[in-house]
Amino acid sequence: MLVLVVNCGSSSIKYQVREVEPADGEPQAYTSSMPAIDENVPLATATAGVTGGEVIAKGLIENIGTSEITDHTQALEILARRLDEELGGRTIDAAGHRVVHGGERFSAPVLVNNEIIRAIERLAPLAPLHNPAHALGLRAIQKTWPHMPQVCVFDTAFHRTMPEKAWRYAIPEEMYVMNGMRRYGFHGTSHDYVTGKAAEFLGIPREQFDAVVAHLGNGASVTAIRHGESFDTSMGYTPLAGLVMGTRCGDLDPSVVTAMLERNPEMTARELDRILNKESGLQGICGDSDMRAVQQRADSGDEKAQLALEMTAYRLAKYIGGYHVAVGGAQALIFTAGIGENSSEFREQVCNELGALGITLDPGANASPEGDVARISTPDSAIEVLVVATDEERAIAEATASLVRERVKG
Repeated sequence: MLVLVVNCGSSSIKYQVREVEPADGEPQAYTSSMPAIDENVPLATATAGVTGGEVIAKGLIENIGTSEITDHTQALEILARRLDEELGGRTIDAAGHRVVHGGERFSAPVLVNNEIIRAIERLAPLAPLHNPAHALGLRAIQKTWPHMPQVCVFDTAFHRTMPEKAWRYAIPEEMYVMNGMRRYGFHGTSHDYVTGKAAEFLGIPREQFDAVVAHLGNGASVTAIRHGESFDTSMGYTPLAGLVMGTRCGDLDPSVVTAMLERNPEMTARELDRILNKESGLQGICGDSDMRAVQQRADSGDEKAQLALEMTAYRLAKYIGGYHVAVGGAQALIFTAGIGENSSEFREQVCNELGALGITLDPGANASPEGDVARISTPDSAIEVLVVATDEERAIAEATASLVRERVKG
């Protein structure tokens, strides 16, 4: 089955085409001429096993909303022509969408119908930069490929297993009830994927697996995995909370926000939001948001860069220690995503803060982790430390194929 995995932004569309096969070797039962999905089709959850994930094509379409490409529909028409050439006549069978925010409604991938698109639009206040663009992409594919089944996979869905004591904020209840102000968590597709890969690697049944997963990129989050599910996570109502990130501040005393607005009457809430999201984190501390550049500066003796790394590693180490307690003793610490997979120096710096947990790294293994899952801790380390390559596009493709397969069989 060929699955088009799309991540629609306000001015761009990132895409991959993945080859996904049934796990049991059954003949493929997919067709691109399936009836259009309408509002009467029930929702479904991903249950059928699929495997594979070979990347057939990938790319990025930018400048949407300009004179070159006026809207997402035109961008999808350009993509359709591009794929006709790249796929040599093969037909896309389904589309899987990354959707940032599923709110409290969506706890699993769903087949798309018009009501689902409207629900994603209604969640726009929780993700104003993302959900409207996702909805535009969904409607554009409906127009470009009217008979193609679509599936939404939500970044927040994996964290719907968190207990209320973890996701509630200690604020007046009406703020939660009326405005949905609670911890949602993000990067769920990645956390879910690497949890499964790590449990399989260690030979531990997923439902018995307790771990801490650190998804470290320009945006970063850490999740407590208890019995194979999300128990707590560092990001909150928005992706701003938690760790020090490339340009995001992470955890902050809320009074900083009110004090800034009080002391700078000309500052708007939107301007302050931009500062906290776009001008803080590593950028705010040392003037550079790229971890590689910050590491190079720190290695050359730049004190601001060194401070930025120390703060970032310390914040993460505190979360790891806390989540080790939250899950009743983690069996593994997992590093993933761009920084987590590629920065041996930062992994070492974080683990050096975790001596109290009995974690020890193998310097050679840490310097050159091998394979999609690599053990970088020593045999006598109290907690296994792994580097696991995340693949959110593969996870989306497999969830999409699973749902479409179930729909065909049903």
